[in-house]
Amino acid sequence: MNTDKEMSEEDKVTQAIDENQAHGIEVTDDVSTPSEEESSPNEGGEEAVDYSHFSKSELIQAIKELAVSENIGKVDSQINEIKTSFDDFFNKEKEEALQDFVSNGGDAADFEYKPTDEDKDFLAAYHQFRERKASHYKEMEKQKEKNLYAKNKILDTLRDLVDGEETTHSITTIKDIQEEWKKIGPVPNAQNRNLWASFNALMDRFYDNRSIYFELKELDRKKNLELKTEICEKAEALVNHEELRDAIKTLNDLHEEYKHVGPVPREEQENLWQRFKAASDAIYAKRKEFYEGQKEVFKDNLKFKETLIEKLEAYKDFNGGKIKDWNAKTKEVLAVQKEWEIAGSVPKDIGKDVNKRFWGLFKQFFHNKNQFFKELDDIRLVNRQKAEELIEKAESFKDSEDWQTAANKLIALQQEWRKLGPTPEKVRNDLYTRFKAACDAFFENRRNANKQVNREFEQNLEEKEVIISKIAEEAKGKTVSIESLEKMILEFNTIGFVPRKNMKEVLVKFNEAIDTYVSAMGVAGIDREEFLFRLNLNKLQSDPNSDRVLNKKEHGIRKQISDLENNVTLWKNNLEFFASSKTADKLRDQFDEKIIKAETEIEKLKKKLSIIREF
Repeated sequence: MNTDKEMSEEDKVTQAIDENQAHGIEVTDDVSTPSEEESSPNEGGEEAVDYSHFSKSELIQAIKELAVSENIGKVDSQINEIKTSFDDFFNKEKEEALQDFVSNGGDAADFEYKPTDEDKDFLAAYHQFRERKASHYKEMEKQKEKNLYAKNKILDTLRDLVDGEETTHSITTIKDIQEEWKKIGPVPNAQNRNLWASFNALMDRFYDNRSIYFELKELDRKKNLELKTEICEKAEALVNHEELRDAIKTLNDLHEEYKHVGPVPREEQENLWQRFKAASDAIYAKRKEFYEGQKEVFKDNLKFKETLIEKLEAYKDFNGGKIKDWNAKTKEVLAVQKEWEIAGSVPKDIGKDVNKRFWGLFKQFFHNKNQFFKELDDIRLVNRQKAEELIEKAESFKDSEDWQTAANKLIALQQEWRKLGPTPEKVRNDLYTRFKAACDAFFENRRNANKQVNREFEQNLEEKEVIISKIAEEAKGKTVSIESLEKMILEFNTIGFVPRKNMKEVLVKFNEAIDTYVSAMGVAGIDREEFLFRLNLNKLQSDPNSDRVLNKKEHGIRKQISDLENNVTLWKNNLEFFASSKTADKLRDQFDEKIIKAETEIEKLKKKLSIIREF
């Protein structure tokens, strides 16, 4: 069975670790909590400052004060919280600026947000801290490597001392080594456990193997007892400390100090540790009580935030087709966001998930909105091209004097313009102005031309009324003649158009005057009918479409002749089927009469055809 003196250094290290863990001591440089530089925002039991209710200027002042703090690790989490709150202000102002830009006709793709002087002031302080923090941790890691090297050198010295011959100055050397070890700062975490355990194992070997110094060893342990007792008293006094955060920080420092004080008499070791542990547990219980008191508040906040998430769910798949619909929904979503911002904290274990759900829905809505405006921009570009083409066509008719054709074309282009969808906001007014200018130029030219034409029509009306009066006046005298009438009709027909509103009236007067003149000539019967037919043909010659009208009239007469001839043939065929009887004779007489009338009408129509050929 091995004695302490026969145990190897490795066995001693293992035994030291096991003994300390048996007493509840964690064999690291930090017994109860992470180191100051690595502690989390809420570690240490204190309630962090709630920066979510700070104004923008208060956040800037806060970060400026903390950015110059010498305790980088202590203020790091606070700086991060301030940055998160400030980002909320920044993102909100940026979104509001975007909405205002779009609402005023801007294109979302052209939007560029410029940070305010306050934003620049904040970011300058933030980057100053980040640079100091990076430099701090870089130097810290370098120092830890130096400390590791220094402690390994001490271990080498301690091994030589433990394994060497007993000397009278060995205990003094051990005390110097302990003091030097204590002064050396932290080492890399990966090396800390074994390094510390090796040191304690070697120290135990030193005291156990050198009985000559047993009395000095006991005296040293009694002194260590006094130091650890004093540490226990300081820990017990922290229970009544008003600032919980400071109390936790001090307790961590006391744990670090307790750990580096040498061994105490074995009979006091357990009781002393239990006393120190009890004082620590009292502080931790106070921290736990504080957080327990916040649980109900956090639960209520969670319920409220869950309702806001449900509200936002309704907007996740919104897909409006109009800008005003998106603007209305955006106001509603931003209103929900404001409610979210004033809601308090929720239980820590679910906080990240709740935030992720809310902001995921929030971002989804604005993603859909941005997609809508992107697609709208594509449509606007296509419509702009169509508008440019319509403008080019309209401008091609601007100086045309083919009034009717150009007017019809422009009216068709205006109808196409009305069917155009939205065009880019920046050029919308310019496009419409150009299109309208082209249309207005043509119609203004036409109006000016029509004024001249209307004056000519009015003059034509006066001249035609003079001829009508002349025909009526001559019909009352005794010098009526066909030659004179035809001359006046020709003169009437050679005069141009009259205003549309007077066309029917002047034609009626003209026909009445002609009838009066013909009556005065004594023309009657067939001669009158042929005469009037000739006169009508004379009047048609003044029509620009006279050839087409004459052809149509000729075609109509030919059709009448063909229909009558067919009827005559049919009637004559039917006469052969009538038997000799009174009834049959009566029917035959009726058909004979119809045949005679039809043949007479055919002769009249053929006469009209011959007259038409003369023209």
